[in-house]
Amino acid sequence: MIGITEHRYTLAMNITATFLAVLLIPLASGTVSGKEVKIVKLEIDSLTEIPGRDKQWDWWQARTAFVPALEGSKPMWITTMSETGREGVHNFHDIYQSVSLDGGKIWTSPKIIPELKRAKQNDGYEVSAGDLWPTYHAKSGKVITTGKTFNFEDGTKENRRREKVSYAVMDPKDGSWGPLRFLEMPEKDHNGNIIMAANAGNTQRVDMPNGEILLPVRYMADAKKFNYTSIVARCRFDGNKLSYLEHGSELNIPQGRGLYEPSLIMHNKWFYLTLRADHSGFVTRSHDGLVFEKIREWSFDDGEPLGSYNTQQHWAEIGGGLFLIYTRRGAENDHIFRHRAPLFIAQVDPDRLCVIRRTEQILLPTNEATLGNSGICYISDHESWITCGEGLLRLGKRKDEVNKVHVVRVRTVRTGS
Repeated sequence: MIGITEHRYTLAMNITATFLAVLLIPLASGTVSGKEVKIVKLEIDSLTEIPGRDKQWDWWQARTAFVPALEGSKPMWITTMSETGREGVHNFHDIYQSVSLDGGKIWTSPKIIPELKRAKQNDGYEVSAGDLWPTYHAKSGKVITTGKTFNFEDGTKENRRREKVSYAVMDPKDGSWGPLRFLEMPEKDHNGNIIMAANAGNTQRVDMPNGEILLPVRYMADAKKFNYTSIVARCRFDGNKLSYLEHGSELNIPQGRGLYEPSLIMHNKWFYLTLRADHSGFVTRSHDGLVFEKIREWSFDDGEPLGSYNTQQHWAEIGGGLFLIYTRRGAENDHIFRHRAPLFIAQVDPDRLCVIRRTEQILLPTNEATLGNSGICYISDHESWITCGEGLLRLGKRKDEVNKVHVVRVRTVRTGS
């Protein structure tokens, strides 16, 4: 395993190489030529939905972890979700889970995870785990869910400056969850700025073969500004505790809330990072998952802006192709909050860093609900699942209905009999 000192030397060398590469690589546009991308054909199937509770609550930030068959046991699909009140903003409460043992045909009734209940602290704050993303960690055989904390003064007033990178560990052998824990981050970044309100909410991570974890994180570098800088942190996991080792590029824009909710994937020896911003979405790539090229706005391959803004985008690798999952403007969806429906999937040109327009397909159609808070679950090299809780909240024509969690299976098109 590469030591931290040696790794930082490698980072320094990569920074120089990446800087030179950025000067030579043009931004994606309709006029830029590149290697032809082999188009991967997909088939999309809806699996059994997980029903909501009642009209006062939505299942939000629903995401699935796949645990392969272990020691003769059946494979397991574990979906976690946040109990979210429809009144107010960020009204997050307890974390629930639903389990399938038959490939998403039958889901257990959602049950609360006691270790991840919203809890009142001695200082009067109520703290809730949220924006969680569970993923099976193959090296340890555990499921690690990473995310953030929501902090409410007197139970009602949110204080975003108190956010932390949260995580919890589940043992698939007996289904037990450990307590909510927090990743210890350094006090300052590479530029000497404070690291405040660091969190990994809604971020898609990469687990390396040696067990290390590349975890996208965002933080505030100025206590007076709600403007986020995004990084990828290299972490060690010992089967119980997650420990920060180092981080690479510090990515930021001055507009709005900066760059946040970064998601990472490894594809053909490159690491790709997509980032949310208030007015757009951004993308970049890296050789080592830490030091990244200059960011660029997402566009279609004809040069037109993608139109995804102020919501998450995530990745999938299916059948050897790289795919983006996103929402966007321009889909007869002006009546939907922040255009967060329908939910799309499209193949990405990994050299030009743009979305190939002709490959765009609808994963979940517009049904008077927002669909921006999705999660991706890797099943195999030819299959991934997308999990998404409907956002009914207090808005829209379906506000008096009970929401549901959608599960969509995406596979390469099978040929032959």
